[in-house]
Amino acid sequence: MRRAQRNPWRRATGPAGVATLGVVTLIVTFALDRSVARAAVDQVWSPFVLVTGLLLIGLVANDDGVFEWLGELLTRISPRGSVVFAGAATVIVAVTATLNLDTAVAFLTPVLIHASRRRGGDDAPWLYGVLLLANAGSLWLPGSNLTNLIVLGHLHLTGAAFAARMWLPALGASLVTAIAVAVLGRRALGTFQVREPVAAPSIGVGTVAVVAAVLAVFSLADAALPVVAIGLVAAGWHLGRRRVTLRDVSSVVGPGALIGLFATAVALGAIGRVWSGPSQVLAHANTVVTAAVAGVVAVLVNNLPAASIFAARVPSHPFALLVGLNLGPNLAVTGSLAWLLWWRSARGAGAAPSLARASRWGAVITPLSMAASIALLALSGRS
Repeated sequence: MRRAQRNPWRRATGPAGVATLGVVTLIVTFALDRSVARAAVDQVWSPFVLVTGLLLIGLVANDDGVFEWLGELLTRISPRGSVVFAGAATVIVAVTATLNLDTAVAFLTPVLIHASRRRGGDDAPWLYGVLLLANAGSLWLPGSNLTNLIVLGHLHLTGAAFAARMWLPALGASLVTAIAVAVLGRRALGTFQVREPVAAPSIGVGTVAVVAAVLAVFSLADAALPVVAIGLVAAGWHLGRRRVTLRDVSSVVGPGALIGLFATAVALGAIGRVWSGPSQVLAHANTVVTAAVAGVVAVLVNNLPAASIFAARVPSHPFALLVGLNLGPNLAVTGSLAWLLWWRSARGAGAAPSLARASRWGAVITPLSMAASIALLALSGRS
């Protein structure tokens, strides 16, 4: 019997292949300029470590039934799906603004998936709404998205000063995104069926880990190391009790993809430090062009390295730049790390997310939300 031929492309683009390519990229970057590479690592390591910790905590909390119980609580707001979605959208934006984009996607994705299951049918507005609204809600405060901190590092703004300049564009982006998601998923926003209530989870490792992570993100300037420590302890506890397996951990975290994306961010961040071309291109652009270019580049290379590239020098229109960097990623999976986190959280909760459908919704919503934000930014007299 003839042996099936192996597909080298599949092996090269699988998790191991992506990780290997990422390691090679890091080696080459450091070989070319060690000091520049080290500076790029210092700038981008934190969100990747934070994401790893949040994914581990999400795995344990989901196993404990925390998210299913919270989802059931959300459905008690009203029997009408539209009212429940409005409440969910408010929660997504509030958590994103106060805790950050990655925390919101990691913890709220499984909550909304479980909430949608209380009514049955298509879970699209809940599944895709959490991703699109989290990106839109990341314009509210500096800590809502790492891109805010990277771009505005030159300006040394306080959180209050940032909010005073961005609350109106952020509100416009959040409202337009929520309304658009509700319209696109209107057929799925029906009436919630009365079902047996879900038993409240016992106060176990998952619950404690979620609370500890939220407190760490809220109270610390950089919560990456504390959150990953919490995640490692929680996952280790469940591994020891055989509640989860190493395969479960690997499936949820996806180390290959994380390493590959981290290497890309470091390489492009290094380029941004030695090449001022991109920032000079936007030096004479207006706010509309700045936002549009930033959105396109964010999709091409991811918004973290894009922010590093454009912020190599003080940008002419920093707030318009953030509109593009934060809202542009809703167009495609390559736009932000939140997509990977959303994908893995959704799969871990038993959903079947479609990247194609998410991108189709993003293609409709992103131009509308960016137009609203830029218009309101101009109305406020700041760019």
